[in-house]
Amino acid sequence: MIDGIGNHKSEQTDQMNKTVLIIDDDDILRDAIARGLRDAGFDVIGAPSVESATKILERIRPDGIVLDRMMTGIDGLTFLNSLRTCGNTTPVIMLTALTGPENAIAGLTTGADDYLGKPFQMRELILRLNKIMNRAGTHPMRMPHGLTLSDDEFFITDDTGTRLLALSGEEKKLLTQLTTPVGNIAAAAPMVAKRLRGKLNGVLSHIDIVTIRGRGYKLVISDVSNKTKGTNPCD
Repeated sequence: MIDGIGNHKSEQTDQMNKTVLIIDDDDILRDAIARGLRDAGFDVIGAPSVESATKILERIRPDGIVLDRMMTGIDGLTFLNSLRTCGNTTPVIMLTALTGPENAIAGLTTGADDYLGKPFQMRELILRLNKIMNRAGTHPMRMPHGLTLSDDEFFITDDTGTRLLALSGEEKKLLTQLTTPVGNIAAAAPMVAKRLRGKLNGVLSHIDIVTIRGRGYKLVISDVSNKTKGTNPCD
């Protein structure tokens, strides 16, 4: 369901020559989304199932994918997991009628770049699509395994499930800077970096925060079994 399809020709500049694949088994909704995206300047390809989308992806590489979560046959989460397992990093925004943060987290941890609930505004879908496609072009690295950002909150996902990572405002700001993208160097008060390092080390042993002398801090992903205490690979 889409509210306010409208006309978005004023936003066409950023979308020109970008191709979006829409995967949804609801013909009416898929056609409505396609119409709205075309009006906004996107090139659009529609697929009524995961099977047909797979055949399309064998021939083309779209700039973005709009993926329905609940479909007849293979569902969106299963398809997305297969896509990411194969190394396909095409930006994906997942659509769903399911509510609750646990559903958004499930989509994001599976590999979605964004998550949009139904009903939605066409303008919001366009803005979110542009955001994830621009981010993919500028920042190809993804969030470290086990760490998810959803609705401005960080979550930890491991064998025990998904839970909120409790952070102060300063710690959250620093972690956001360090992960958008991973590899950023960010300045922060030493005590803030120390507290954040402790919280991350306590739940994700493969993630660490190291000091870059004279510049700030950097998040690194490593194999803790091969780490030597006291070493700093970025010094």
